Amino acid sequence: MGIKVDIANVSKSYGDEDENNFVRALDDVSIQLQDGEFVSFLGPSGCGKSTLLHIIGGFERATRGEVRVNGTAIAGPGADRGVVFQDYALFPWLTVMENVTFGLKLKELPQRECREIAREFIALVGLAGFENSFPHQLSGGMRQRCALARSVANDPEVLLMDEPLAAIDALTRNSLQEEILKVCDARDGRTRKSVIYVTHSIEEAVFLSDRIVVMTPRPGRILEVIAVPFDRPRNDDTRLAPTFQLLAGEIWGILKSYVQPH
Repeated sequence: MGIKVDIANVSKSYGDEDENNFVRALDDVSIQLQDGEFVSFLGPSGCGKSTLLHIIGGFERATRGEVRVNGTAIAGPGADRGVVFQDYALFPWLTVMENVTFGLKLKELPQRECREIAREFIALVGLAGFENSFPHQLSGGMRQRCALARSVANDPEVLLMDEPLAAIDALTRNSLQEEILKVCDARDGRTRKSVIYVTHSIEEAVFLSDRIVVMTPRPGRILEVIAVPFDRPRNDDTRLAPTFQLLAGEIWGILKSYVQPH
């Protein structure tokens, strides 16, 4: 596997460093994401996880350092990176089908091909039959399924996911975790997606990831990188395995000294 994303010495500050009137969100973060790898960034609130994701997405610029995708430095948002946000970011005036085909139409693909691709991913995320529904007619979990289908249908090089399941109830969240892995895995000639995932949930990170990057509180630095040993596909048996609970407990042990009492 080659290097898909290279995060090199990235720091991010807000304000004027010269006048010492600033907040440093990230401090000298370096890590590489391999092609087809699923990496989660995990840490307490304010540790810079989402800031780093926004830098990779091209929505913010690093104060120092750089991010490269396939060897090319990021200069702004691009079609090579798909983003799934916590708040769904669907167009409320468009149906499920229209939301999922939106990016495909921007590529000037034939309408029939756009709809065929969209149907594939709408079915894959469990929304078959809801193609003509509008976002306000869907539950929160269904809206996030639609957002996931829209991002993956565009076939980005890298999928960036910023706490996409934080507002979803626990039962739906477990189901959607499996949907995320299913959509991102290789199939039908499609290569496995490279994913960078931001979460507060230890169990979610363990279930989804190939590696977990544990971050310190602000300024965010990499505290530890943990390899996850579970094969795919993953399911409820994975969550119930003693090794799953042991790994989650190990990560909690690493993080708990940084959690401040309220």
